[in-house]
Amino acid sequence: MRAGERAVNPATTGWPARLHVVTGKGGTGKTTVAAALALALAAEGRRTLLVEVEGRQGIAQLFGTDPLPYEERRIAAVPGGGEVRALAVDPEEALLEYLDMFYKLGAAGRALRKFGAIDFATTIAPGLRDVLLTGKVKEATTRTVDRRRVYDSVILDAPPTGRIGRFLNVTAEAARLAKVGPIKTQSEGVAALLRSPITSVHVVTLLEEMPVQETIDAIEELGKLGIPVGRVILNAASPPLLAGKVTQAELRRGLVAAGLPADRTTVAGLHAEARDQITRRALEDSLRADLAELGVPMIELPLLTSGVDRASLDRLAAALG
Repeated sequence: MRAGERAVNPATTGWPARLHVVTGKGGTGKTTVAAALALALAAEGRRTLLVEVEGRQGIAQLFGTDPLPYEERRIAAVPGGGEVRALAVDPEEALLEYLDMFYKLGAAGRALRKFGAIDFATTIAPGLRDVLLTGKVKEATTRTVDRRRVYDSVILDAPPTGRIGRFLNVTAEAARLAKVGPIKTQSEGVAALLRSPITSVHVVTLLEEMPVQETIDAIEELGKLGIPVGRVILNAASPPLLAGKVTQAELRRGLVAAGLPADRTTVAGLHAEARDQITRRALEDSLRADLAELGVPMIELPLLTSGVDRASLDRLAAALG
């Protein structure tokens, strides 16, 4: 432990896992939520690593940094001495690392890259790509120096819900197919980690029909695979604008009291908007009830009205913390 750090027992906090996998339908803000969760855990004093595996450089964009290389870099500090490091996992680099670690190829492995063999292997076998990505995440999660964990928490900005089960289960399939050797051993280790209490998969959603349905499907799939689900994170939630039905007469009186035009067209337009709001709220309440029936802890994050910057990430982190 470095000087000035306080010991953290993840089991005593609100986010007890060591590996937090964040998924969600595209457009729900899963990368933003993953970044905010990294900040929240760092604020608890944890040594935190934020990992992305989709090659989009979403983390660099959120934190306003240069594109991330295949190395762990500090991207944010938080009050109290905490920090967030980030890693963009590149499948080719991960394969070279794997070949060097288990087969001691070293320069020979790098020579394969010059001939395009590495790119060919990761392209022709998508399953291998996911094995490499999850293997690197497992290595970071379990890495030790002087018999101490390097990271208290690892947050994985994972593929979307439509692919999350296949992505997380690929190592179990690889372990089943491989008979012996490093691939089997490594795959079994990753599969065991992903099914242990060390791991939690959090699903980010919006109060919209498609994201909610994908959330329900993903949680059902993860349950069948034996992979632990942590929380449903309801993103961009907003309070109701109206407490109940509003009549045109009430709208007219309110406009007059405020010294605003209360002509028939204005009142009718506002009344139509009020009806739309009430209808929308009824749908959101129904979708919220569907999520509650899953029996998974749920946390709501506020709607960000001014875009995503470091200040808004800190606001979301505070809500998560």
